Amino acid sequence: MIDTEVRIFPIGRLDMATEGLLILTNDGRLAHLLTHPSVGIEKEYLVRVEGDPSPSSIRRLREGIELEDGLTAPAQVSRVSDGVLRIVIHEGKNRQVRRMCEAIGHEVIRLVRTRIGPIHDAKLTPGAARPLTVGEVRKLMDAVGVAIPSETTINS
Repeated sequence: MIDTEVRIFPIGRLDMATEGLLILTNDGRLAHLLTHPSVGIEKEYLVRVEGDPSPSSIRRLREGIELEDGLTAPAQVSRVSDGVLRIVIHEGKNRQVRRMCEAIGHEVIRLVRTRIGPIHDAKLTPGAARPLTVGEVRKLMDAVGVAIPSETTINS
């Protein structure tokens, strides 16, 4: 946990069985814009599933999957290796990637979020935290169309 006096907003969420990138900010407006589905910020996941999805199953993921809470938006899906997919979504429905994979008959064994919008950090170890660089903050703000403050107002 991070000890702080200011209010912190998470950019997205991870369930207990999911690992990977989580961004925390004290900017509520930025958090809202980065998480609102209408803005369409990409979230990228590396997904290991039971079995090896067929090309037709991967096509279904790309076209959108009907879940109990509605049709998902089309996803970008690529096969990394046997039983491993890279999935990029623009929504943030609860347990969305897991439910999409289950809908095509492949239970998720491991799910790792590797990117939120322009931010990724392959070197960050599980449980570790680091501040975003000024450049990363600028990329996030640019991604949602927010005016970028001067460098003196961005904590680095």
